[in-house]
Amino acid sequence: MWQCPNCKRKDVGKVGSHQFYCWNCLIEYSVMGGQVHVYAVEEDGSLSSLDDLFAPEELRLQP
Repeated sequence: MWQCPNCKRKDVGKVGSHQFYCWNCLIEYSVMGGQVHVYAVEEDGSLSSLDDLFAPEELRLQP
C-alpha cells in the first residue's frame, strides 16, 4: 500500500517488510492480513497505536 491511510498522499517510504512511513503526516503504518494498523512515532522511537481514530472499514484493504 503506497498511499497513506491518513492523508491519502503518496509521500511514503518503506521501513520494513510490511511497514511504511508517511513523510507528509509523520505516521507509520503496517499492512498485514488485509488490515492496516496506524501508529504515531513517539520521541523515544516507540510506536503508539492510532487505530482507534479510524473506522474499521477504513483500516481494511480494498481489493
